This record gives sequence, C-alpha cells and structure tokens, in this order.
Amino acid sequence: MTQKNAQLALNQYNRTAVQAGVAAASPHRLIQMLMEGALDKIAIAKGHLARGQMEQKGKHIGWAISIVGGLRSSLDLDAGGEIAQNLDDLYDYMDRRLITANLENSVEILDEVAALLRQIKEAWDAIGDQLSTKPSGASSTNASLAGG
Repeated sequence: MTQKNAQLALNQYNRTAVQAGVAAASPHRLIQMLMEGALDKIAIAKGHLARGQMEQKGKHIGWAISIVGGLRSSLDLDAGGEIAQNLDDLYDYMDRRLITANLENSVEILDEVAALLRQIKEAWDAIGDQLSTKPSGASSTNASLAGG
C-alpha cells in the first residue's frame, strides 16, 4: 500500500469512527466533541502557521470558526438564561479573535482562544460528571444549554 493510499484509508477510518461516535453520543457528549474538534483544529492551524503553510492554516482556522459557530448555535438562550447568554457572547468573541488570528498570523491569539475554550470544556466536562452521578430520571437545567 502506498503512503497516499494508507493516508486515504486512515482518513476514511477516522471519518467512520467519528460518525459512529456522533450517532451514539448524548447531547452533552456532542458538545464535548465539538469543543475537542475546535481545539484540535486550532492546534493543527498553529502547526501549519509554524511551517509557513498559510493555506492549510487558514483552512483549519476556518474549521475552528465553524465549530465555534456550531457551539454557539446549540445554545438555548431562552432556557439557559444568563449562562447561555454569557457563552453566546464568549463564542462571538472567539469567532472574532480567530478571524484576527488568521489575518495577523498570530499564535498568541490562537493560544488565547484555545485557553478560553479549554476553560469552558473543563466546566462542561464537570457538568457531565455531575449528570452521570444523578439518579435515573433526574433532570438538569444545564442540559438545556445544549438543547438536550
């Protein structure tokens, strides 16, 4: 198998694994996956920036922006109240910072956005730990932030 064929096979395997993971995921896990994806795209963009691969850097920052947009659109502003509104504002800020990072080729701004996203993810992960320890049938108002 050539290097190119091996890479194509690996890419197909990864797509299939992600699709299977999405199909089986809870709404909470889907949000975690989006956050993980955005962090991955930012990290990959930093690598392309370091190597001077501007087209690939831009592509990955664009994907990160799309994922942050997906996170933002998953918010239920009515049910989530102030927390959801604060997240909406923060995701908007991240979008603008990612655009600036792309235009200015700024690793520092990419690091800033990644740090913000990691903080949100840590809190989201903690909510998941609380949800998994609740008795069956218990509800959480925090779950409404993700529409679930």
